[in-house]
Amino acid sequence: MDSEEQVDQQRRTVMLGGVAALGALNFPFVATAATANQAHQFHGEKKMAYFKTKDGTDIYYKDWGSGQPVVFCHGWPLNSDSWESQMIFLAAQGYRCIAHDRRGHGRSSQPWQGNDMDHYADDLHQLIELLDLKNVILFGFSTGGGEVARYIGRHGSKRLAKAGLISAVPPLMLKTDSNPGGLPMSVFDGIRAGSLANRAQLYLDIAGGPFYGFNRPGAKVSQGLIYSWWAQGMQAGHKNTYDCIKAFSETDFREDLKKFNIPTLIVHGDDDQIVPIEAAGRAAAKLVKNSKLIEYAGAPHGLTDTHKEQFNKDMLAFIKA
Repeated sequence: MDSEEQVDQQRRTVMLGGVAALGALNFPFVATAATANQAHQFHGEKKMAYFKTKDGTDIYYKDWGSGQPVVFCHGWPLNSDSWESQMIFLAAQGYRCIAHDRRGHGRSSQPWQGNDMDHYADDLHQLIELLDLKNVILFGFSTGGGEVARYIGRHGSKRLAKAGLISAVPPLMLKTDSNPGGLPMSVFDGIRAGSLANRAQLYLDIAGGPFYGFNRPGAKVSQGLIYSWWAQGMQAGHKNTYDCIKAFSETDFREDLKKFNIPTLIVHGDDDQIVPIEAAGRAAAKLVKNSKLIEYAGAPHGLTDTHKEQFNKDMLAFIKA
């Protein structure tokens, strides 16, 4: 055997050994009989697809399970994967769970223009119409809460049964004369500057710090959550996430919230360092008729992960009520 053949043989040996090691470690991405059997517990087929918006943007979405539709809108700069704990939970309970990657985020295409709340809401409207969804329960997290509010403001609630605003940005994040409880523009200018200077480091700092409350004394830090947040953010377009900072911070949703006419769940952590509860969750509850505000003591912005057992329980109770 010459030297080149020996190298090839060594490569094959290493590759085979690596595959065997993965199987032995039983990582979650290695198919097993147990995971295959588990998949049969969910109702319907797990589907992923794209649709094209009226301005030619390709939007990715996932469609899991069957039953009453529950639609999820994600936060900045994340994608639909950020809702996976809720989607797998509700799909197992007999609901059809649908979530899309907002334009410019995740697996959707990255248009140079149209990165604003009106376009986000219209894209959501097109998805709901495309799938002919009725009696929808619509949840929005953080920026996604603004998407939900603007959707109802622009398109009404005729296809909706209920809505949820989770750690959501409405009514208005920016401090103005008519919104003195908001955050100063310097906060959002700082995020923009950090994005331009070193977007990758900014995302690590946010995920490893205030988003999950990992900067609080005694916090139990999850590197997995930090890496997942970072990976989702880096998958999004740079221009799109930059523009979205203006969209989530400067859009005024007060008139949109006044148009809510369906039962609405508002969940917010009282230690939210990203979207402070006083100017967001509590203020929104005063504007939304027939709303229920649940405050999580000590919870951070990313409570759908840090407090997912409690949140999933509250979410299901709201859906069933």
